[in-house]
Amino acid sequence: MSEQTSRLSRIRSIIAQRMHDSLATTAQLTSVVEVDVTDIMDARRARGAEFKAEHGVSLSPFAVIARAAVLALAEHPLLNARIDVEEGTMTQFPEVNLGVAVDTEAGLLVPNIKSAQELDVVGLAGAIAGTAEKARGRGLRPADLEGGTFTLTNTGSRGSILDTPILNAPEVGILATGAVERRPIAVGEVGSETVQVRDCAYLCLTYDHRLVDGADAARYLGTVKDLLESGRLLAELGLTVSAAR
Repeated sequence: MSEQTSRLSRIRSIIAQRMHDSLATTAQLTSVVEVDVTDIMDARRARGAEFKAEHGVSLSPFAVIARAAVLALAEHPLLNARIDVEEGTMTQFPEVNLGVAVDTEAGLLVPNIKSAQELDVVGLAGAIAGTAEKARGRGLRPADLEGGTFTLTNTGSRGSILDTPILNAPEVGILATGAVERRPIAVGEVGSETVQVRDCAYLCLTYDHRLVDGADAARYLGTVKDLLESGRLLAELGLTVSAAR
């Protein structure tokens, strides 16, 4: 194939500029935790068809993670905020307008789900699917892309296990979900643990270090991890949790 040069599409040009501006104007750092999502995947395998028949949406691990991410923001509001260094102010938002990165033929778009804190897993699953469909069908309105406060990106949907996402500035937090993989891990108390094959995933949080410190990021990720591993979110759905680890 011979060398070819073509003009960037308008959307790709905007994406390129926004990504450059984000890195140039913020202090970005990424923290990572590994989460055991075996209970969620077991529920999906055992009850997925029944769940979809009842609710009209798939029991998506991404939707469960979205619910955990939103709930955790209530306990860690610095990540649902903005900073204005020139003005010397920060603004914390009472509502979570959850951005969802969508891979489209035109490029990456990040529409947001308004007041996502009011939605349960079922509501989030429907909103995420509907938002992605609108984005890929070029049905988004300007309001769909404005006013986001925190973003999720499902980099694992194409097999990536770990990522360092770039902030959707002026937001100060973005959470990437890696692919769920079956891995052998040690389970149980030290000295009496066993090795089991579990479903695990990495959650990668990029944050603006001008406002959010590493300890803040770690505490947020710890809350998300606990919500996903505790069985609380499955209990909200009325799904049976597997035997205790």
